[in-house]
Amino acid sequence: MLDLLSGFVTELRNAGLPVSLTEHLDAAEAVHHIPLEEREALKYALAATLVKSSGHWRAFETAFEIYFATRVPHGSGEDGGLDDGLAGEAERSDAQGSGQLGRRGEGQGGGGEGLTPEELAELLYRAMLSGDDALSAVVARYAVTRYAGMEPGRPVGGTYYLYRTLRNLDLDRVLERLMEAARADRAAEHGLTELEERLVADEYRARIDRLRRAVESEIRRRLVMDRGAEALARSVRKPLPEDIDVMHATRDELATLHRTLHPLSRKLAVRLARKRRRGRKGPLDFRATMRRSLSTGGVPIEPQFRHPRPAKPEIFVIADISGSVASFARFTLHLVYAISSQFSKVRSFVFVDGIDEVTRFFEEAEDPAIAVHRINTEADVIWVDGHSDYGHAFSVFDKRWGDEVTSRTSVLILGDARNNYHASEAWVLERLSRQARHLYWLNPEPRDYWGSGDSIVDEYAAHCDTVVECRTLRQLERFVGDLT
Repeated sequence: MLDLLSGFVTELRNAGLPVSLTEHLDAAEAVHHIPLEEREALKYALAATLVKSSGHWRAFETAFEIYFATRVPHGSGEDGGLDDGLAGEAERSDAQGSGQLGRRGEGQGGGGEGLTPEELAELLYRAMLSGDDALSAVVARYAVTRYAGMEPGRPVGGTYYLYRTLRNLDLDRVLERLMEAARADRAAEHGLTELEERLVADEYRARIDRLRRAVESEIRRRLVMDRGAEALARSVRKPLPEDIDVMHATRDELATLHRTLHPLSRKLAVRLARKRRRGRKGPLDFRATMRRSLSTGGVPIEPQFRHPRPAKPEIFVIADISGSVASFARFTLHLVYAISSQFSKVRSFVFVDGIDEVTRFFEEAEDPAIAVHRINTEADVIWVDGHSDYGHAFSVFDKRWGDEVTSRTSVLILGDARNNYHASEAWVLERLSRQARHLYWLNPEPRDYWGSGDSIVDEYAAHCDTVVECRTLRQLERFVGDLT
């Protein structure tokens, strides 16, 4: 068990969860107090010791279901056969009608090979109608054996097997049949009311969802038996919310990122405020040191210093919002404005081949998400053809707003520096680097892609304090936390 737990913790660390040695020991201690057959209790006991963020729950749950997958009951074959107890459940549940279903499946090794598709569909209907979870587990094993087409050693993901199984089960048709039966039962009593029909449908959907999870669990168990937990975990590993590549995120992943932004902005605001309070010591305060020395006989044991009051920096954000990097720009603008209280002034400019100041959108909207939406629909960022032209955008910025950049201003440029082979106008960044306090460039492309094709990031980097690869929220958090 300890070896299994060690492999599980290693997988959590590989997935990005911060699990310390102390937490590993706490998990090992928790296992001693939880019956191993109580999988749900074990799952939540391990979660209490190993998971520190709700955003990490999905990665934890996936790893747990793999490393602690339900094993084949003792005495049954590796083909997913049924033990006597489950086979008995099938026979008892089916005794009213097709009593041969359970016996035929058992006679064929318990895997359901002897059942016709019609018989399996009838067994599925009876399981959903009765809400019998034990019978549902029987159906799940029969269905995976018959429909999944699993082949040992074949490098196919569990999603493919799940799709094949559920497609053949036709759960939508099962739900329709269940609802027709419910309506027929109440036909003599003037039928189901709208509320009753909705409640009945919700109950049947919940049963079907449990069956779907049972099928998924059975497929996962067989894949673990075939490939091993470590190999399967590596193939299905998903990035944590803070490690999702913003430029290539799916719709669901973007929704997860939006949910992560608010707690992240609060954490960053606290970090920046604490950083200013705990700034470096100022010059020696001689008078305060002498007063302090009176308590030690005039010996200045504890020197006193004047603590500086660092001014909040100004931030100018210049963001490329062309299609290739639009998602990254939106998230960065959203985060910067969510922590705008930590800066004396935040001004935003967006561009494609033209450039426009969009600070007004954030000032007029309480929610940064609304402001970002208005930027996409109202900002004047098209000059000629709507393809990125960094050189023209920078030269217009210098002409219209360049003199407003001061020694208190930190300029933050967001973009991949893919200039479509236009003139770079790098002299603008050279001038900004002399005027501004800092000049940063955040590039959402992998560093290996820099300088390839029409990317001229190296030409711009010569005039920046730093150029940072910034593709995920974790990288963005690290950068913003270091802003001065």
